[in-house]
Amino acid sequence: MLTKMCRVLSMAFLLSLLACTITTLGFAQDQGDAQGGPPQGHMGRGHFDPQQRTDMLTRQLKLNSDQQAKVLEIFKSERSQMESLRSDSSLSQDDRRSKMMEIHKAAGEQVRGLLDPGQQKKWDKMQAEHEQWQGHRQGGQDSAPPASQQQN
Repeated sequence: MLTKMCRVLSMAFLLSLLACTITTLGFAQDQGDAQGGPPQGHMGRGHFDPQQRTDMLTRQLKLNSDQQAKVLEIFKSERSQMESLRSDSSLSQDDRRSKMMEIHKAAGEQVRGLLDPGQQKKWDKMQAEHEQWQGHRQGGQDSAPPASQQQN
């Protein structure tokens, strides 16, 4: 039961990251640079909040206090880089998306590097499930995660 709950929470976390990235890209394109700041509503829901992301990973992977501090710094740096990218009007939407994916991937690799082998195994499984769902979604097959990965 606890394992299933952890799996559901990990998928919810990963799905929220993906949804927020995709939504932010689309919203930023629609709104242009007229508002001069991050899109309204996204930060308030915690999708990019480094502390909430760290707390979720702490629960899922049982991070120790040293890992928590380092993961939090990685997520803060990732958010800062993403915000800089969002305000860069010289990039096309595709270039911006590509750079965001690179930043996200680099942050994930940094987090993975902090984990012990058991945590890395869980992390890899979470990433594989996320990529599998993302592949289905991008292929137009399904806009919701598989039933086994949805919250009850």
